[in-house]
Formats: sequence, C-alpha cells, structure tokens
Amino acid sequence: MTRSVLFDTETTGLDPLHGDRVIEVAAIELHNDLPTTRTFHRLIDPERDIPPDASRIHGITNADVAGKPTFAAIADELIAFFGNDPLVAHNAAFDFGFLDAELARLRRPALDRARMIDTLALAKARFPGMPNSLDALCRRFEIDLSARTTHNALLDCKLLAEVYVELTGGRQRGFDLAADAGAGLTLVEYQHQGPRTARLITATEEELAAHAAFVSGMKDAVWAA
Repeated sequence: MTRSVLFDTETTGLDPLHGDRVIEVAAIELHNDLPTTRTFHRLIDPERDIPPDASRIHGITNADVAGKPTFAAIADELIAFFGNDPLVAHNAAFDFGFLDAELARLRRPALDRARMIDTLALAKARFPGMPNSLDALCRRFEIDLSARTTHNALLDCKLLAEVYVELTGGRQRGFDLAADAGAGLTLVEYQHQGPRTARLITATEEELAAHAAFVSGMKDAVWAA
C-alpha cells in the first residue's frame, strides 16, 4: 500500500523571505491516493501580527492564534506525520516554500522537492487553459463548496483530497482497498452508485474568456486558415 500526505498551510502573507509566517497547517494521510481518517491540524503563533488583508482571506485573526504553539513547538510532530512519503499540495511550491522557511529558522533541512506532488500542475495538464483554482476544480467535479467561506487549511485539505481522487482516478481504486481493511486502517471509499446521467455543463464567463485567451495564443491553427 502506497502512503502519501496531502497538506495545506495558511500564512500571514505571500512571501516567507520578507517575514511572512505560517499560522495554520493541516494534513491528511492518504493510502493509494485515498484519504484515511488520520489527520494533522494545528493553529500556530507566528510570533508577529496577522495583517487584516490576510485575515479577510483565511478568517484567522491575531486573537485566534494567541496562546497557540509556535512552529518550533509543533515541528517534530509535523515532520513525523509527513514521514518520508510523497507530499501533495495545491500550488505546492508555495506551501513547500513557507515550510522550508520555517524549518530554516530551526536550522533543519528543507523538504525534498522530489517528494512534491502539485495538484495544480496535474489540473493544468488535464484542463489546459481553464481555471484550476481549488474552487474551480470543486465546481468542475461537483464537490460541495458550501462550507468554504474562508481558506481554512483543514477544510481545504478535505476538499483537495476529493479533487485529488478525481484527478488520479481514485474512485476506481476504492474496491482494490477492501483487502486492506484487515490492516487496521479506516479508509474513505469513493464509489459511484447507480447509473450515470448525462449532464450539460455550461462554461462560465471566466472559463470562456480563459479558453479564448488560450486559443488566441496558438500559431497556425487549422481552423483559423
């Protein structure tokens, strides 16, 4: 059975090299790309203020992290949860960069980029020229977004796990995992029930504009002759 870990971070801003810090980290264990019930979630004292603009995005305020552990206090537990397995994230370079900056402050080695699996890159390869944010992918795969009013890291992990299942064809592997139930793992299986019904999917104005921009950049297109 192949283990990997899907994770997400929330931060005080966009640039760890200019003092921005991690304020939340969440992770979900995957086996054969399907989520188990093992999760990791911590709010973190960033040892600095959280700008109001950042709070408006993820909903986390200075009051929320007051008295929470620092990254130094949770680093061992996080690294142990990660293990030596592949690490899955959306726009993974962003999350890797922030964790690397936090680890560097502790004089610890950076995460191995060979472990990185970027779901944004997977989505762009599958849907070139289309919006591939987490929200856009959830809408495309008809995943419920009603609870996502802010960028909560643990909720984003759970949504991304569903997206990742779709991107990797994990639903079809649900049956293969039945034999692993005796190993003491509780696995969430994604299996379609009943006949499939054809649905007309209408592109949004944003998706149409992105497609038009993509097509306009093609040279010597046969339909433009």
